[in-house]
Amino acid sequence: MKVMVVMASKSDENVGKKAIDILEKFDIEYEVKFASAHRTPEKIKEIAQSDADIFIAIAGLSAALPGSIAAYTNKPVIGVPVSGKLNLDAILSIVQMPPGIPVAAVGLDRGDNAALLAIQMLALKDEKLFQKLDEYRKKMREGYKDV
Repeated sequence: MKVMVVMASKSDENVGKKAIDILEKFDIEYEVKFASAHRTPEKIKEIAQSDADIFIAIAGLSAALPGSIAAYTNKPVIGVPVSGKLNLDAILSIVQMPPGIPVAAVGLDRGDNAALLAIQMLALKDEKLFQKLDEYRKKMREGYKDV
């Protein structure tokens, strides 16, 4: 297992799909789970202790999911705030973690950037993946829409 994509609810699926599309484009092994930091805390602990290398946690409103996962693992957690009525709350919940429990954060609804950040982390020890990421970036610079 490499990347675990965790969404707080089914309403987060459109943001999760952005991450999944990028992971698939790069042939990254992933798994998808749905769990709520507030309604299913025991499931969060189980997910965080899985064999995933990196977690992408997608949540809106209070956006406690990324921090809840980070509380149970020493592995990287990337938080994706989901837009809604209270966008700033979701963003701040992810970036304002207490000392010792860091969570990486990407922009609002940026599941794609979360996946790319996870890929960058994995590419540190995978030369083929590093090259694939480099090619992807070159295409972006050249203005290709379908990267």
